[in-house]
Amino acid sequence: MSTTTTKTSMSKVFPVIFGFFIMGFVDLIGTAINYVKADFSLNDTTANLLSVSCFLWFLILSIPTGFLMNRIGRKNTVLVSFLFTFAGLAIPFVAYNFAFLLVAFALIGIGNTLVQVALNPLVTNVVAKEKQTGMLTIGQFVKAIASCLGPIVASWLAGTTLGWIYVFPVFALVSVVAATWLWITRIDEGTEKSSEVSFGATLSLLKNPKILMFFIGILVLVGADVGLNTTLPKYLEERCNLPLEKADLLKSIYFIVRTVGAFVGGILLMKVSEKSFYKYSALLAFVGIVCMLFGNSLWSIMACVVVFGLGYANLFAIIFSLALKTLPAKANEISSLLIVGVSGGAIALLLGGVSDFFHSQWAAMAILAVIWVYIVWLIKPISSKNN
Repeated sequence: MSTTTTKTSMSKVFPVIFGFFIMGFVDLIGTAINYVKADFSLNDTTANLLSVSCFLWFLILSIPTGFLMNRIGRKNTVLVSFLFTFAGLAIPFVAYNFAFLLVAFALIGIGNTLVQVALNPLVTNVVAKEKQTGMLTIGQFVKAIASCLGPIVASWLAGTTLGWIYVFPVFALVSVVAATWLWITRIDEGTEKSSEVSFGATLSLLKNPKILMFFIGILVLVGADVGLNTTLPKYLEERCNLPLEKADLLKSIYFIVRTVGAFVGGILLMKVSEKSFYKYSALLAFVGIVCMLFGNSLWSIMACVVVFGLGYANLFAIIFSLALKTLPAKANEISSLLIVGVSGGAIALLLGGVSDFFHSQWAAMAILAVIWVYIVWLIKPISSKNN
């Protein structure tokens, strides 16, 4: 890609940033798992196969998406991702059974893999370098809005004659709007040809200690997010005797807090050090996830969810931005490599197995607290002067 200085163009920023809204559709997986479990009388392990069906593609396709991006460009790769997302969202509305849902979330997972690999570097083509971290955080804010709306819309539809699955065609129509808006927007991705890359060359980036630690960081972040998204409603059912619809709706508080946190963080990160921001965010989230384990009432648990959400809100964007800045000339390859880490969302299957084995959602929540220790550990290397 071109190395010329990129100026911020708001007419191009808006359709690109709106793409993050479509990226947020993947978080519908947590809501779907809980409703599907109830609709088909499944155990946690079987229901969480939906998560594997979705997130497995981040492991398989992230690096090939980098190759595709080098060949057809970042914008076109994002447009292809919207097509897969639309197809996946259309299936449950046409045929609602567990087998078709596995296919649907596979397509959604493929689409989300493509958009997560291509959209983050596409931001660098429409935003000046000094504003990239803040803009990526604004993108996470937009993604969080979609994540927040999923359980709210599904819960509302569940109480109507339509049923919760009507959330799928609603989101499908939005994906069409996003694709059309981006398609008619001209974006200069530079005239320089990207060098030929391979699996070996991309994976060799993990030999760079900084890239490796950022990769593991993404793996843990997504695992914790999807794990909480999937486990929290069942945890509230278990600890607070709530019905599924109310428990899943309360999960929206987490996404609302993340939405607010990402918006405020996007503004602050335009002015303050991303390294300092990371430190306090990681520690705040750690306090929230640990205290969540000891909450005995609905309000104490939800207060901890708020604390965790505020801490979590900006960490993905910060780690992604720091990684892209490590080797700017390898932005496409780094993006595809980091998005392999989104396969960490498949941890939901492990959490389902643990909760089935111990007959307790507390055990699954405890695992989330343990893996978060890595995010806290990252504070030291990220804060070092050499990073």
